[in-house]
Amino acid sequence: MAGTYARNGGEGLRTVLRDPAGGWSLGPAFPEAVDASFGAYGSRHDLHYFVDEQGSALNVLRRRDGWERLARMGTMGTQPCYVALSSDQSWLAVANYGDGSIALWRLDPDSGLPLDLPEVRQNKGSGPVAGRQDGPHAHCVCFSPDQRWLYHVDLGTDEVLAYPFDPDAGWLGDATRAYAAPDGSGPRHLVFHPRVPLALLVSELASTITVMEVGNGLLVPRETLSTLPMDFGGESLAGHVSLNAAGDRAYVTNRGHDSIAVFTWYDGVLELRQHVPSGGVSPRAFVLLETEGQLALANEESGNLTFFDLAGDGALSPMVQDLPLPGAVFLMTAPA
Repeated sequence: MAGTYARNGGEGLRTVLRDPAGGWSLGPAFPEAVDASFGAYGSRHDLHYFVDEQGSALNVLRRRDGWERLARMGTMGTQPCYVALSSDQSWLAVANYGDGSIALWRLDPDSGLPLDLPEVRQNKGSGPVAGRQDGPHAHCVCFSPDQRWLYHVDLGTDEVLAYPFDPDAGWLGDATRAYAAPDGSGPRHLVFHPRVPLALLVSELASTITVMEVGNGLLVPRETLSTLPMDFGGESLAGHVSLNAAGDRAYVTNRGHDSIAVFTWYDGVLELRQHVPSGGVSPRAFVLLETEGQLALANEESGNLTFFDLAGDGALSPMVQDLPLPGAVFLMTAPA
């Protein structure tokens, strides 16, 4: 499914359908999920949680024959841009980009709907890049693999914060600085390796990816690589990052260079292997479809989805399909 921005012509949430020949087409729009720039799926209750970025709200949806909105609530901040579920799907966290806050809800064990008002943590500070770092801008929030920490990635203040978390007691402690990023680098997204205590942090403004050692709420940098070709001299911003299921390939979008960077990741060592043109302008988000052997990508400014074949070694083909979708901004998988 694909989220779209109304300002760029999006009509709401769109289902993306696979046809018998292996191509892709668009289902009807669900306009009650407008400006869905990020989301998460909870299999425990068969629910989808999408932010409404411009409405500063969280929508809870269920899909049967069509979409049904079960709940809508404010995120206690502005411009929410990221949603994360705890591993047992008992807690949900949202990052509010506009004011640099995060919100944490306990979910009803019977319905999966958020209970009461969330716990809110407000960051403060700024960075050196005018127009992008005049204040805090939370761009990612995620639970540690052991569920004992909640990480808050702030593009505006060049840092990652960590809050001690007890999911059983529902206790969220005070923030500590897990990582102080280089000035002006603008950390954006954090992902954890599926088996070993390592993580990858993508920094938007610096167009870099950093390997982190993870332990006791701290993130210790091991190495940092550019997501761009060495000979590229233009302006570009790093975007989304994701790992394959095995945890030995990483993919990052470059908005400006308009490409997908492909990295191998063996024994904690990251190596750039490939740049593939995105087939559109400003590649924002993507999803790995390993069962289908493809990668699907949303190009925000050109308003299209592009599809690439994914080889067994993780390499990407040139674009194999282009599907127009005005406002395209986010993609995620969902059960049939």
